[in-house]
Amino acid sequence: MFKNAIPLFEIFGFKLRVDPSWFLIAALIVWSLSSSYFPGVLPGLSKGAYVALGTVSMFALFASLVLHELSHSLVARSFGLKVGGITLFVFGGVAELEQEPHDPRSEFLIAVAGPVMSFFLAGLFFVAGQITMSQETTSIISAVFIYLALINFILALFNLVPAFPLDGGRMLRASIWHYTKDLLRATRIASRFGSIFGIFLMISGVFALLGNQGVGALWQILIGFFVFNASNGSYRSLLFKTILHDKSARSLMSNTVWTAQATDTVEDVVNNVMLKHGISFIPVVSGDKLIGYIDTAATKSIDRNDWHKTALSEVVITPNDAICVAPDLPLDKVFENLSLNTKRKVLVVDGPKLLGVITLSDVLNYLTVQQDIGEMIGLKIPPTHLHQSSRTSSK
Repeated sequence: MFKNAIPLFEIFGFKLRVDPSWFLIAALIVWSLSSSYFPGVLPGLSKGAYVALGTVSMFALFASLVLHELSHSLVARSFGLKVGGITLFVFGGVAELEQEPHDPRSEFLIAVAGPVMSFFLAGLFFVAGQITMSQETTSIISAVFIYLALINFILALFNLVPAFPLDGGRMLRASIWHYTKDLLRATRIASRFGSIFGIFLMISGVFALLGNQGVGALWQILIGFFVFNASNGSYRSLLFKTILHDKSARSLMSNTVWTAQATDTVEDVVNNVMLKHGISFIPVVSGDKLIGYIDTAATKSIDRNDWHKTALSEVVITPNDAICVAPDLPLDKVFENLSLNTKRKVLVVDGPKLLGVITLSDVLNYLTVQQDIGEMIGLKIPPTHLHQSSRTSSK
């Protein structure tokens, strides 16, 4: 999910990572606290002292977010679900579940664990702040505790908003799932709440920006954009995986494939296949054995005057694992390959033998038809179908 995330350490068996985007929010937090909050509550300190307090508070917030996500992860593991790790990024934290919860009860308890932890931390920091506030020599510590109490309280409240994929949205989905017995329908309804909330945040953020609210308004717009996209993306992901469930590459591949022999020349394949049939990607075979492919980009790298004497065996591109897939590979995995593959095509092979080709448009057209039919007949997710999920906590 976060390809550039930096691994830090393991905690209770969960790998903790930080996405580079987190450093942006970390810097903003330090800047905001050192230039506004601490000078306001602790006047008279040096600039260096304010920066130091802001840095300490930022790391304490970092720990609070980790504990929030760790709560999700520990409860998920207690229900037998695998957790890929915990990643902090610009909008908060994510506990990356490799499976969806098996039932509404586990979904609800996993979701509520994060806000409960945040409320607990808020109370703990508030009590600590009150205790230290009575001693003049520890007023600096008190200011840090009060900030942490406030930010954890806000984090808990925000995540309880019934907007998927926030924790409150997942609690809403669990409730709907409990009454409808339909995870896909529950996800669709909860995602709509998430989309509405995201639009609300963006619109109100724009008005706040027009009212000279500055960085806070811009941040609100960005969070709204994130919630809107995450809610829609989560539903689409579940819908696609539901539709593609129990299907394999063999079921969708095209058996009629234009191929070229390794002994053919570049001129032969350009004139007789590419231009004639409007095809830009052609598997190259030797007899019935696949040896690679040729595409328009490869032909452009060859001098036009040499096309007639250049055999495809000299310029053929050897396919990698992202392009070659087995006929029994699940179709959702094929879709992942196609999404990451710049060619937007995969070759279905059985050993060295080419069986067929699947393009991204083939899968998307199939999804469109199945989605339309599914909406008419009431598509439901199979009870044993699981897919990767993530619990998101936003600041």
